[in-house]
Amino acid sequence: MTVLVTGGAGFIGGNFVHFMRKKYPEERLICVDKLTYAGNLSTLAPVMDDPNFRFVKADICDREAIYKLFEAEHPDIVVNFAAESHVDRSIENPEIFLKTNILGTQVMMDACRKYGVTRYHQVSTDEVYGDLPLDRPDLFFTEETPIHTSSPYSSSKAGADLLVLAYHRTYGLPVSISRCSNNYGPYHFPEKLIPLMIANALNDKPLPVYGEGLNVRDWLYVEDHCKAIDLVMRNGRVGEVYNIGGHNEMRNIDIVKMICKALDKPESLITYVADRKGHDMRYAIDPTKIHTELGWLPETKFEDGIQKTIQWYLDNKEWWEEIISGEYQNYYEKMYGNRS
Repeated sequence: MTVLVTGGAGFIGGNFVHFMRKKYPEERLICVDKLTYAGNLSTLAPVMDDPNFRFVKADICDREAIYKLFEAEHPDIVVNFAAESHVDRSIENPEIFLKTNILGTQVMMDACRKYGVTRYHQVSTDEVYGDLPLDRPDLFFTEETPIHTSSPYSSSKAGADLLVLAYHRTYGLPVSISRCSNNYGPYHFPEKLIPLMIANALNDKPLPVYGEGLNVRDWLYVEDHCKAIDLVMRNGRVGEVYNIGGHNEMRNIDIVKMICKALDKPESLITYVADRKGHDMRYAIDPTKIHTELGWLPETKFEDGIQKTIQWYLDNKEWWEEIISGEYQNYYEKMYGNRS
């Protein structure tokens, strides 16, 4: 078995690579990544010398490079994590999101059609469903919830999902899609909420919280997500969408306060900044389908997962300090410098 993973130097993709190498050491794993700002080769350092692992620097939009790789490796399963994924950046520059997330997906599926695979799996997001009202805790996203996007990012992911389902219906490509709630854990890029707050708190810097911090997200520990994807790509029904959620809703402000407490930092570091345009209020997933069909349930309680995550950032300062010292600082100033 040969599994090709795109975006494997990113946060969830990188964790998936580590998960796969531990669980299936006998399988060959090919990792493709363009190494944009969010792709970090040091994330893959622990597996680079593994004889059953190969890293290839390539853009999924580069048809020639992707076809050449398929000719050489003939993957059985393709898992597409590769995506521009930060909402704020999509508001600043929508074009790159449309190119990578939609046209890149097309190139990958064309390669799968040309060279043959047993499964193409698209890693998507619950953001394609839009948001839910804060005053209706009884409402959840199901696989039948209509797509209702709020940002260029979520629109690009929704477009890719529709294209994946169209390739299944038109060409018979064996596909599956998973839509997951917010992930957290090791190797999370420091522009996202949890690692940003940990890094800033450790450096006694302001903790920028959008609006009043009342936005609610359904948080899932990244390793639990990796286990779900592995189940879907091997055992999930072809042509189906599976929602993956943690049943763990938290307000942003409560997470920030929890991080302050864990690091023994004062809540006075919290700074409220102007809210994001079109900011979704609440995400919540109903994972009944994946539980009923494949037996998956989240295993990590948020209280345990957040402690493990904080400890990882304490133990791996070199990894994230190298990131925030460079180009990211310019972006950070642009996004938060004049919002207060």
